[in-house]
Amino acid sequence: MEKKVKLGLAICGSYCTYDKVFKAAEGLKDDYELVPIMSENAAKTDSRFGTAYEHRQRLREICGREPVCTIKDAEPLGPAEPLDIILIAPCTGNTLGKLAHGITDSAVLMAAKAHMRNGKPLLIALSTNDGLTGSAENIARLLNRKNVYFVPFGQDNPQKKPYSLQADFALLKDSIEEALKGKQIQPILRK
Repeated sequence: MEKKVKLGLAICGSYCTYDKVFKAAEGLKDDYELVPIMSENAAKTDSRFGTAYEHRQRLREICGREPVCTIKDAEPLGPAEPLDIILIAPCTGNTLGKLAHGITDSAVLMAAKAHMRNGKPLLIALSTNDGLTGSAENIARLLNRKNVYFVPFGQDNPQKKPYSLQADFALLKDSIEEALKGKQIQPILRK
């Protein structure tokens, strides 16, 4: 039996996208060994989109294991327990900026930092209201970094949120497969 690709599924606090992320993760669990990782905010914050407990429970059910929710527990995911790829979905503008500037203050960022030391692919599925303003520079910075890839993205609501960008979560699997080959899926910008 062939060993499954070990995929870190890292979730940040863009709560409005959780249903899309969880639905996509359901489609990934048969093909990948999913290792759930949650930022501390994602793991502890209730929102109008559900409670933190409900989100942790759903992730636990999909992945078949407890999510990593602390910096201490995320650090071994690089050297001691390496992953084949990490997918940050959703990746908020806050996490994107910190990642672009080497700030490691959450479980997701520690997992990404530890993972990137191994030269393995990091895949980003954006969900940020300031993608075309404050986060644009960070997107450009990360697009130029080796082994960092993006799930194709576009404006999710141009009339009401003209600067907001969101990944096309239906393209997660295709994006993962391309990133594992060292390629950025094209085109990056979608309608």
